[in-house]
Amino acid sequence: MSQREDTQTTGGGNERAFLIAVDAGNEGQLLSVEDSLQELATLAQTAGAEPVGMMTQKLEHPDSATYIGKGKLEELKALEGQLAFDVVVVDDELRPAQQHNLEDQLRARVIDRTELILDIFAQHARTREGLLQVELAQLAYRLPRLSEHAINFSRVGGGTLGAR
Repeated sequence: MSQREDTQTTGGGNERAFLIAVDAGNEGQLLSVEDSLQELATLAQTAGAEPVGMMTQKLEHPDSATYIGKGKLEELKALEGQLAFDVVVVDDELRPAQQHNLEDQLRARVIDRTELILDIFAQHARTREGLLQVELAQLAYRLPRLSEHAINFSRVGGGTLGAR
């Protein structure tokens, strides 16, 4: 296995990406939600994905379970069949539960801005040290997400006497 194969990347070059963002109406933001989504589209293209659509939702704050509201999630599921996208890219950093819940509702993979940027670094790292730094950053990023999945695989009542 070569050094380049050790580092995980999202893009396979032919992925179709759908971009989503929540507009919380923060006055102090440097970029508007539309400008931020345009930047995210450029990042997705740099990673090798083809942006096929965008969606925003005005909320005071992202939904704690799925990032977007139920209505927008249903709309996204309908668009998934029409646009045939394989990955949903979220313009914010998702909590592990939000990412897991979105993936359960969609047939597409869900990644956030942080993971997308890490993937771009992984694709462009050339030196052994650079590859190791990117891999370390990716593993540190994925650790809480693995912990979330471990909860699903843990034994029920594993520490209780007589529960086995």
